[in-house]
Amino acid sequence: MTEPVTTTKTTAPVTPEAVVRIDGLSKSFDGRLVLDDVRLEVGRGRIVSVIGQSGGGKTTLMRCVNLLERPDKGTVEVAGEVVHEGGRTVCRDLARLRRTVGMVFQRFHLFPHLTAVENVVLAQRKAGIPEQEALERAVALLRRVKVAHRALAHPDQLSGGEQQRVAIARALALKPEVLLFDEPTSSLDPEATREVLSVMRELAADGMTMLLVTHELPFAREVADHVVFVDGGRIVEEGRPEDVLDSPAQARTREFLASYGTAS
Repeated sequence: MTEPVTTTKTTAPVTPEAVVRIDGLSKSFDGRLVLDDVRLEVGRGRIVSVIGQSGGGKTTLMRCVNLLERPDKGTVEVAGEVVHEGGRTVCRDLARLRRTVGMVFQRFHLFPHLTAVENVVLAQRKAGIPEQEALERAVALLRRVKVAHRALAHPDQLSGGEQQRVAIARALALKPEVLLFDEPTSSLDPEATREVLSVMRELAADGMTMLLVTHELPFAREVADHVVFVDGGRIVEEGRPEDVLDSPAQARTREFLASYGTAS
């Protein structure tokens, strides 16, 4: 007989220092339910990895945190402020929200007509940071992600890994309280993937709060404090990496991991 797919309790322990709180979040597109009653917390200084099949709702979940997508139901709280509740956006300053929540996309989203350093400066200038301060911070961040020597190059002159590291520097430029990573290595070759993951390891070591969607399961095991398996828009299983990835309780989690050769 086929073992039925069940779900574990999805309410994470209440953490006063949580930077992100999601409660009862649901989202549909054209009548198709993409997220279904999701509950999740990301504590300050913690790293939460979201894993699952393509189309399972992972990216939509990320985009709901900074309201690039507006939930249909549920509550989203960021840095102690409720920004969306009951199907209604209550945040009055989306620009400020997106300074609090930095995001690194799959496809970099750099401005092609700007150099690497100009891409990192731009968001700071729009936030009112003086030009010299913005430039100094941009150079320091490019140095931090190991692409300072490419500061004057345009995106089409950079490798994929270099572009993604510039995108990380840009996301850090406004000193966010949490960084969202949406499969940041999915379009990179193995060498570029190693470069980007190395930068992310350093951010983790520095205590950066991160919520990341990733298909790099060994990386999730290594750096994450909490792993969440999403399937069909629901959190099927969550917990410590060694529990979810090495000893999953749910049949659906085991099936997914088996497809990666990481679980029996």
